[in-house]
Amino acid sequence: MAEKNTLLSGRNLSKQFKGLLAVSGVDIDIHQGEIVGLIGPNGAGKSTTFNLLSGFLPPTTGQLTIGGADMTGAMPERISAQGLVRTFQHSSYLPTMTVEDNVLIGALGGTRSGRVARAGQAEVIRQAIDLFGLAEQRNSIAKNLPHGLQRLLSMAIAFAARPSLICYDEPLTGLNQTEVAETLKVYRRLKSEFGMSILLVEHNMRAVMSICDRIYVLHHGEIIFTGTPDEVKSSEAVLKAYLGEAHDI
Repeated sequence: MAEKNTLLSGRNLSKQFKGLLAVSGVDIDIHQGEIVGLIGPNGAGKSTTFNLLSGFLPPTTGQLTIGGADMTGAMPERISAQGLVRTFQHSSYLPTMTVEDNVLIGALGGTRSGRVARAGQAEVIRQAIDLFGLAEQRNSIAKNLPHGLQRLLSMAIAFAARPSLICYDEPLTGLNQTEVAETLKVYRRLKSEFGMSILLVEHNMRAVMSICDRIYVLHHGEIIFTGTPDEVKSSEAVLKAYLGEAHDI
C-alpha cells in the first residue's frame, strides 16, 4: 500500500518491444516535496521508464498510480490532469510565439489539482518568467532564444501549469555551468516554496548528486539500486554498472 503522501507509484512496470524487454519489473515511488533522480548508463532504459511514468508509453505489465488513481495505460492528457507534467529532451515550446505567450499556454493547461484561475494567470506568468530568469526575454520569439534559454523556457512552461509533480527529461543539456547552478537553485525553490516534487532524468551526475533526495539507478532495464546520493556513490553495484563510462559518480 502506497503512503498517503505518495504522488506516483509504479509497480512491476515492464515494457517489451517485439522481442526486446527494454524495462523489467521496475518499482518506483515519488513522495510529496522530494526531488528524485533516475540515472543509469547509456542504454539502461531511462527514457523508456520515463515514458512509462508519464503516459507516453503503456506498460506491457505492471501498474501506475498517480495521485491515488490508477493511471495504468492512461493517455498523457489524463495523467497531466492528475497532477503530473513533463518536459522532453528537446525543448518543448511553440517556436513562433513569445516567451510570455508560451508560459500562458502552460498556465492555461494547468492540472486538475493546480489549475490556474484566470484571475491569477498574470501572477503565475510573472512568477514563472522571473523564476527561470527570462524577464528580459518576455517579449522575445521563442525560436530566436539561445539554446540554453529555450531549455529554461520549457521548464517555465511546465512550472506554470502548477502540477504536483514535474518530470524533467535531461533538462540541463546545453546549459553552461552558470545556467546549471541557477537552475538547481530554482529546483530547490520549487520544492521548498511551492511544495512541488521533481523527477529528474539527467546525465549530469554532479548536479544529480547535489540536488536529489533519493536516486533510482537503472541498468539493463532493471532497478539495481535505490538510495540517497551518498549511498549511491558508495554502492559497488552502481560503480560496476558505470565502469567504462565517463561519469563522475
